[in-house]
Amino acid sequence: MARVRKAGRAGRAVVAVAVAALLGGAVAGCGGGGADADPDAAFAVRTSPFADRLAKLPARVEGGTVVVGATDAPHTVRVLVDPHCGYCAKFERTGGEALLKLAGDGGLKVEYVLASFLDERGSGSGIAVNALRASVDEGKFAEYQAALFASQPKGRFTDELLLRIADGVPGLRGAGEFDNAVAEQTYKAWVGEAAEAFRATGARGTPQVLLDGKPLPARAAGSIFDGAALAAALKEAGVGG
Repeated sequence: MARVRKAGRAGRAVVAVAVAALLGGAVAGCGGGGADADPDAAFAVRTSPFADRLAKLPARVEGGTVVVGATDAPHTVRVLVDPHCGYCAKFERTGGEALLKLAGDGGLKVEYVLASFLDERGSGSGIAVNALRASVDEGKFAEYQAALFASQPKGRFTDELLLRIADGVPGLRGAGEFDNAVAEQTYKAWVGEAAEAFRATGARGTPQVLLDGKPLPARAAGSIFDGAALAAALKEAGVGG
């Protein structure tokens, strides 16, 4: 059984679901990340092993979501994540990479709903979502998101950590506009719009994955935390070769 933390206002309960149900769009638990959040402590910025492919993926803002992939892709996968959710980081390292690879091949586009409900615990999710939104303007969203989840701190996100993670994405800090957007929280209003988009889904936590608005076909042996299992589930649904 996987431990699950529900999204929403403080005081909501912790529930449990079977890992095998995750391919059916169920919710995985949210916990701390991996690196130390203390700016003075050792902090290793990690990036995706296929960052070069991510650099070629177009991203755009559509309402309260960020969409990665070709506009004419035949399928849409909706992914609900909170930047400080430890299980989301685990998903992004495996299933998330599988999705972006398929997006690069033109088989689907990925619609990210960027939640920040963990801000209720002082996680800094809100400023992380602001930074992710700013990375879209620089054409670096897919790369930066991969680096952000790979470098997820145990403690809270800070502006300094967000900029240090951005150092791992070539060209993101080049013109200084990204730095300004982080420092001034330029997209604070959009962070609220993204949070509303998350609430509108009715989801109770993160991560969650839907294909063309429906749960993925479930397989007892697979989960969204296994890239190969996720690719197999998508293939069963008619996505990918």
